Amino acid sequence: MKRCLVEFIGTFFLVLTIGCTVINPGAGVIAPLAIGIALAVMVYAGGHISGGHYNPAVTLGVYMRGGFGIVDVIPYWVSQCAGAVVAAFAVAFLKGNPAVSPLILAEMGKPLLSEFLFTFALVYVVLNVATAKANAGNSYFGAAIGLTVMVGAFAVGNISGAAFNPAVVLGASLMGLLEFSNLIPYVAIQFAAAALASVIFKTTNSAA
Repeated sequence: MKRCLVEFIGTFFLVLTIGCTVINPGAGVIAPLAIGIALAVMVYAGGHISGGHYNPAVTLGVYMRGGFGIVDVIPYWVSQCAGAVVAAFAVAFLKGNPAVSPLILAEMGKPLLSEFLFTFALVYVVLNVATAKANAGNSYFGAAIGLTVMVGAFAVGNISGAAFNPAVVLGASLMGLLEFSNLIPYVAIQFAAAALASVIFKTTNSAA
């Protein structure tokens, strides 16, 4: 229960920051910086309790890597999605429910490739900095994870919306930043990227 509460809180503040900085009036071009920092501080705050996943794709990757029990996967996913939903309603209240134009995707190839590449990068970084025995006890894991999301948001935010996280996709859809029709393909490609990242991690870390 404690771990699920931490996952709820971390995901809540991640999605809250996304909504508050992206929806006008927001942070403009530096929104990715705020989002990356929000994720980093939440990882530092809750990593020692829950692992600081705040992302169903990360949870899948950690499970496949062998560092997480199957019985905990669904409770984590539920907690993360609940945090995203509550955050979406909080943003609607704080922003006065402004009219938002969702990101229009003319075709899915480029957005899905963007989500695949940076979800892979995120899960790969998480597995290496937060779960590898060689990096145990390091003090940079939160910064590395937050910076990965920040880089991805700057790089492909205008292509895919830079979700890299099924819970973020849900929250962004509720906030009107993404079309609900993109939910299933986005989540599927993010989970596929997480699975590949786990396989690559186990291949390259013989003493993981």
